[in-house]
Amino acid sequence: MTARSAAALDVVGTVARLGLAAVWLVSGGLKAADPTQTYVAVRAYDVLPIAAVDVVAAVLPWFELALGVSLLLGVATRLMAVLSIGLLLLFIAGVAQAWVRGLSIDCGCFGGGGQVAPGATSYGLEIARDVGFLAFAVWLAVRPRSYLAIDGLLASWDNARLAKEGS
Repeated sequence: MTARSAAALDVVGTVARLGLAAVWLVSGGLKAADPTQTYVAVRAYDVLPIAAVDVVAAVLPWFELALGVSLLLGVATRLMAVLSIGLLLLFIAGVAQAWVRGLSIDCGCFGGGGQVAPGATSYGLEIARDVGFLAFAVWLAVRPRSYLAIDGLLASWDNARLAKEGS
């Protein structure tokens, strides 16, 4: 691989990392700002027992914010990408099961959530959007290198230390 193509791939990685960070920061921030509505959104999916709804609604915003901050800084990028893949697959499955079951709910993905009027849903667009976010996460899981990432700085320092020890 040429230096130019590696640099181009690093640019793609940077866009994917910062884009996914923005998704988690906005999503988690909106949920954290309105915990009652987050509870309503999680409950509307009607798949978890009430005790689990309480836990998921309480933890989800902070988990999303942690993913966002870690990705923004470029810390443990591959791990954060794998965790993002898992969470996005859960979200896609949640929206898909609501669609198949004929529920009329707002996904609550970026705040809000809960029951909506029949026909006011946009499940296909929500799933397509999440598949796009999933593509960013898969890219980063396969190739986590990007610019402006702490991971890259740590790797550079480690390589310099190893080179110094080897001489």
